[in-house]
Amino acid sequence: MHATLRLLLAGAAALVFTQVHAVDDRGWAKPEKPFRLYGDTWYVGTHGLSAVLITSPQGHVLIDGTLPENAPQIEANIKALGFRLGDVKAILNSHAHFDHAGAIAALAKASGAKVYASQSSAEEMMAGGDYAEDPQNGEAPHYPKVAKVEVVQDGGKVKVGDIEVTAHYTPWHTPGATSWTWRSCEKERCIDVVYADSITAFTNGVYRYGDPAHPERVAAFRKTFGIVAALPCDLLLTTHPDVSGFFDKVSAHRAGATPDPLFDPDACKTFAKTSAANFEDKLKKEASEAKR
Repeated sequence: MHATLRLLLAGAAALVFTQVHAVDDRGWAKPEKPFRLYGDTWYVGTHGLSAVLITSPQGHVLIDGTLPENAPQIEANIKALGFRLGDVKAILNSHAHFDHAGAIAALAKASGAKVYASQSSAEEMMAGGDYAEDPQNGEAPHYPKVAKVEVVQDGGKVKVGDIEVTAHYTPWHTPGATSWTWRSCEKERCIDVVYADSITAFTNGVYRYGDPAHPERVAAFRKTFGIVAALPCDLLLTTHPDVSGFFDKVSAHRAGATPDPLFDPDACKTFAKTSAANFEDKLKKEASEAKR
């Protein structure tokens, strides 16, 4: 393990293991053997939390870091594929919760990579997850602060060598939630890859999406579902693999299933449709509770 990473993790572990959310009952810290997804795109996350590596001869892009204590796993997975953490030039974030941004401070320090996120996510990561506008503020654990985050605008691009990743703002799981897209090629065939951020409506029990004082929340979330549904999407990756049945699809792909469920041009539409229905159910539940 990188010496700097080892030192940083000592402090991170002390912070996280005092939190109830650090108890791993969802496979969030369960190791997963890294593997190629397609072309220059690789899965380097844990069984329950996604992290994706995009590689090029000029340097690599890492999307998400998962839990603070998972940083050694992410580094080991990158190394197992024959790459170096030190060659990661950019680290991108989906949203600034501990289970996706928690290890980014350590990984950025150890690699020297620049960190990129939306404006709101940048502010939240630099505050270690303490962010009043977050629907889970006060309930989601804090994590090591990221020293510096470069802001990427909606539709902005992060480029490393031949890699070009585009940011798509998709709030309101958090205000700064961002999905990322890129093209990945094998020989003459190139596909559109989508790393879709969480589009689920979880709160701290106090925050209300349907609060009449903040109608923009509902409007923004409904817009997000449309954005995700419209993305060119040959391969869908989600921040939590289970919400898209990712590993079931991987198993079917490896078994030679026809049609191949891993490469499904309708996957983003299906994901958005299901999430939109769940959100409308959430609003109905909030309205019902408000009448009590």
